[in-house]
Amino acid sequence: MGEVQGQGYIGQALGIADMLAVAYCHVLNYRADEPEWEGRDRFLLSHGHYAIAHYGALIEAGIIPENELETYGSDGSRLPMSGMASYTPGMEISGGSLGQGLIIAVGMALGLRLKNNPAFVYNSMSDGELDEGSTWEAAMSAAHHGLSNLICLVDINNQQADGNSNQMLGFEPLADKWAAFGWYVQRVDGHDLDALVAAFDAARAYPEAKPRVILLDTLMGKGVPFLEQREKNHFIRVDPPEWQQALAILDASQPVVGAEQ
Repeated sequence: MGEVQGQGYIGQALGIADMLAVAYCHVLNYRADEPEWEGRDRFLLSHGHYAIAHYGALIEAGIIPENELETYGSDGSRLPMSGMASYTPGMEISGGSLGQGLIIAVGMALGLRLKNNPAFVYNSMSDGELDEGSTWEAAMSAAHHGLSNLICLVDINNQQADGNSNQMLGFEPLADKWAAFGWYVQRVDGHDLDALVAAFDAARAYPEAKPRVILLDTLMGKGVPFLEQREKNHFIRVDPPEWQQALAILDASQPVVGAEQ
């Protein structure tokens, strides 16, 4: 998708891919042929610029046909650079105004509870959104209402447009902060599939009436060394020869189906 435009939020996409794989292949309840199914779990992409990664998950899930992949970011495409619910099947909100996703998630979770709908609401957000006061207002509200059907996913890659997130506004000790706001907190390596599966399962099964958050330590550009090492990779251009190089590196890292593990 990024090769179509020659640029994009490739670093974030590689960083969050493992979480999305576990979300769509292991935990989320959805119907690929019925994206608006009332019983579905809601997955909110608060950081709308991560849409390129979300589209990949929606394609793998069968919600978006793979033949649309190369329309990414083009005029008339259902796959705009920033996620928009009015364009894309399976996209619950129009994200990108950072700090808004968790607010909407709280409202959705309350609404589902009032309707006795057992679905979960997942809100995926960036560490940059921790700078927004609205995020913490929503966090406090979720705990006040005991929203046990709300799971927040925070991508901690320590980068935002203006520099390192912790230098823009320090946010540690982050686990302690969320716990103090009344949330059930887990912090995991966002690239450890076993840890991710366990964290998602534990979040859904947690017995107390409180919201849940999974803090994900990730690396932007994960899996492609020359992207991992870039000092700034919030929004990046990739030179034409590098696309095939990156794809070759990623392909080589995949296990062979049927091979002994």
